[in-house]
Amino acid sequence: MAAIVFKEGRVLLVKRGKEPNRGRWGLPGGVVELGETVEEAIHREVEEETGLEVKPTRLATIFDSIYGDEQGKVRYHYVLFEYLCEYVGGELVAGSDAPEVRWVGLDELQSVDILGFTRRFVERVAVEEGWLPEPASSKPF
Repeated sequence: MAAIVFKEGRVLLVKRGKEPNRGRWGLPGGVVELGETVEEAIHREVEEETGLEVKPTRLATIFDSIYGDEQGKVRYHYVLFEYLCEYVGGELVAGSDAPEVRWVGLDELQSVDILGFTRRFVERVAVEEGWLPEPASSKPF
């Protein structure tokens, strides 16, 4: 699961410290521990990775994230529950799983080393939540 957190026209991103996509920017998140609800896991993971407290407000999407190796065999398969979260408070500080964390301006996403589908997802949710204007190409005539 992962959290999408907006604040003052920016989105919270972490630099991944583990595979897959080690060294690339993405949304904070991780695995659900035994006996933990998804909402509890989101709260814990965001706090561990960023030092911030968030409150999950709605499920934004669910999707499969599948990564193969050089031979085409599946190496990683995650079912991701992506939650929109409200920023509650805390000091931004990188945790053990995320060597860097930062707020990135929504207008800066093109210049960040982030997976294309993650960038498009962030932009879509930002439009839905009123943080970005609707793209001209999707507006009715």
